[in-house]
Amino acid sequence: MTVWAGILLTSAGVYLLKLAGLLVPPRALEPPRVRLAATLLPVALLSALVAVQTLSTGRELAVDARLAGVAAGGVALLLRAPFLVVVAVAAGTAALLRAVT
Repeated sequence: MTVWAGILLTSAGVYLLKLAGLLVPPRALEPPRVRLAATLLPVALLSALVAVQTLSTGRELAVDARLAGVAAGGVALLLRAPFLVVVAVAAGTAALLRAVT
């Protein structure tokens, strides 16, 4: 029962956090520095999430097939491949390297 209580409490907290972001008056986002931070912060957070998920295993640094998959996906992005192709290239590369090693 405590697991479900934690899930419900966390869900409510996330919802309230999202609601708080929507309730910020537009006037608060007008200064150029705030607008720039609001534009760049999601990109920085997503990049950090990708780096942590790609290069870590628990508390250890790991360089394995995931890194090769992300690199292959990056090359596909540079070649302007469609999103589904990028995902397929990244997943395929990681799966192939895991199968080989």
